[in-house]
Amino acid sequence: MAAKDQSTVKQIIDSVKNGVVKPVYFFTGSETHALDVLSDFFEKEVVPEENQGFDQTVVYGLDTNMKAIVDTAKQFPTFPTTKYRLVLVKEAQHLDTRDNSEWDVLINYLEHPSDLSIIAFCYRNKEFKNAKLKKAISSKGVFFETPKMYDNQVPAWITRYVAEQGYTISQQSAAVIAESLGANTSKIANELSKVFISLPKGSAVTNDIIEREIGISKDYNVFELTKALGCKDVLKCNRIVNHFAANPKDNPIQKILPNIYNHFIKVMIYQQLTDKSSQSAASALGINPYFVGDYKTAALNYSLPKLAAIIGYLKEADLKSKGVRNTGTVTDGEIIKELVFKILH
Repeated sequence: MAAKDQSTVKQIIDSVKNGVVKPVYFFTGSETHALDVLSDFFEKEVVPEENQGFDQTVVYGLDTNMKAIVDTAKQFPTFPTTKYRLVLVKEAQHLDTRDNSEWDVLINYLEHPSDLSIIAFCYRNKEFKNAKLKKAISSKGVFFETPKMYDNQVPAWITRYVAEQGYTISQQSAAVIAESLGANTSKIANELSKVFISLPKGSAVTNDIIEREIGISKDYNVFELTKALGCKDVLKCNRIVNHFAANPKDNPIQKILPNIYNHFIKVMIYQQLTDKSSQSAASALGINPYFVGDYKTAALNYSLPKLAAIIGYLKEADLKSKGVRNTGTVTDGEIIKELVFKILH
């Protein structure tokens, strides 16, 4: 079974709960929250809690090797109430597999795997390239690969995840979280857990709550800055960049510049679209149709030559932030202020 759709997380869990169990599971990909959910399920629910000290082995890739993993899987469960002995390998990307001989041990095991054991691998944040092993696992077990999460997909993921937990969130609030936390879904889920604790089911996750529980300012964030730049709201832009300059640790220039760059690249693309209808533009820009209006506004305020100049300003700011043509006397806050001034004027 080779699975690539994130929704199959539920299918895998439901299959195990229903007694349809495979000898080997391999979970990989960059969408780490899905891997966390699967890892937690196997660790907490496959072996009865009272038997986990005897029939469950949790190891980390740096601390083990494939022979030890397979040898453990060949052992019988200690108690009759344990249907399957579990070997859970966390951070499996750190296994020493440079010459592939480690994977060959697993491939050989898969020829005659134990019916009374489960090996589950969590291989995080690293592309898995061993086609031979992938084929072997898929034929006897479950190979689950999460799709790459792109930045423009994160707000939709947040909206879906919040709904799955029994809450609601606006598209704008989801975008604020995405802009601040990036595409690390495990980090996003962890931060949102702080919000859920404080809210009754069915409540809305608002910007005020996000600011109070997660610490993401509802007024001073990159999402609000790019929106203000698009509208040429000089006063609001100055307020935001002054806040950034006063709080550099919470607003690193390494996060600000890419977001501004991506925003204006999308404005350039919008400028040149033949079909500027909401759905068509959203598809071309890779955004939710809800935000098309922001790019339409920016496209009216900036000509193509000015947009080209802005991309140049951004590259210059990036070089300065890395010490190029900067003796170290110019702070990141001053670089951002200068950049925003050039964009607006």
